[in-house]
Amino acid sequence: MRKDNQLLVVTHLSQLLTFVTGFGGLIVPLILWATQKDKVLQMDEQGKRIVNFQLSLIIYAIICIPAILLLGLGIIGLIVIGFISLIFPIINAIKANNGESPTYPLSFNFIS
Repeated sequence: MRKDNQLLVVTHLSQLLTFVTGFGGLIVPLILWATQKDKVLQMDEQGKRIVNFQLSLIIYAIICIPAILLLGLGIIGLIVIGFISLIFPIINAIKANNGESPTYPLSFNFIS
């Protein structure tokens, strides 16, 4: 296994594709993780965290949609989700570049 912090940074930042293209925030990190998890040190651990985070965000967004109709609070929830999905990939890309172990809050553990 090789140590490649730059690829880890790219994997974290690839989540931001959702803001540019509307999709890709789950697909690209999933592909990078699946193809590089046995070749790059820490890719398996961090890739799982990224995929779990993206899947969790999707579930939170799905929960917020009916909350818009029922309580009107779903809009606030979607704004918070958008903020979290913008900030944490950037913070964790910086941590990955420094060799630290990044964490994503409020993530369900789909892949362990």
